[in-house]
Amino acid sequence: MKQTRHKTVPGWLGALLTFGAFAALVWIENRRPLRASVESRLRRNVRNLALATLSAISVQLAEQPIVRPLTRLVERRQIGLLKLVELPGAVEIPLAIALLDYTLYLWHVLTHQVPLLWRFHQAHHADLDMDASTAIRFHFGELVCSVPWRAAQVLTIGVCPLALSLWQTGLLLEIMFHHSNVELPIQVERWLGKLIVTPRLHGIHHSIVVDEVNSNWSSGLTIWDWLHRTLRSDVPQERITIGVPAFLDPEAVRLPEVLEMPFVRQRDPQFLPSRTEEGH
Repeated sequence: MKQTRHKTVPGWLGALLTFGAFAALVWIENRRPLRASVESRLRRNVRNLALATLSAISVQLAEQPIVRPLTRLVERRQIGLLKLVELPGAVEIPLAIALLDYTLYLWHVLTHQVPLLWRFHQAHHADLDMDASTAIRFHFGELVCSVPWRAAQVLTIGVCPLALSLWQTGLLLEIMFHHSNVELPIQVERWLGKLIVTPRLHGIHHSIVVDEVNSNWSSGLTIWDWLHRTLRSDVPQERITIGVPAFLDPEAVRLPEVLEMPFVRQRDPQFLPSRTEEGH
């Protein structure tokens, strides 16, 4: 099993799962949309794919050369909390994945609460619609800023190459799913929501109302929101306005404006104080 921990999910398999899931979600979105569209889908998809391309390049240049070698160092030197005791791989790897997911919850909170990080993260929230393409719409600067956090996750937890690879592959699939504009039967959503983040749950997090956006922080397992009492499921999707109040004009979220968001004077308001202000 020690040799298995050095393995990773094959690149071809990760790509096949990612593109297959994305295509399936887009197909279902066209047939069972959860929310009505605000912007042209073609315009949004071109913008979001452009942002995703820049983000992918930044990950390859900034994260992969650091984080992947750190997982090999962790396994070679037995660094991290999970290496303090000898655990079988069948126990260690699921624990590592769960701890990666929890520490991502904490990082997500920081991206909203730390002004410098929010400058970058708001590019993700400023999308006026939310669908599978929103899942890959992140400012390249945010992903560069996350590299020290990801390195700290690996070193502190003691994450082997296989655990990181499995987590990153599963996380991308889950992020595409819960950002998707797919209307699932409500009973299916409620059942899934007990375990993982669903489109309705994450739709609430993308609301322009402050007490709604400050909920449902989880990216994978919903248990972290349950434990921190930040889970909300009481807002109907038809009442939600997706976006950031300062950027509700489609002209304010064109590609050049999104790219410059972190580097220019910040607009007000960031989020509305209550739902009664939503129509203002």
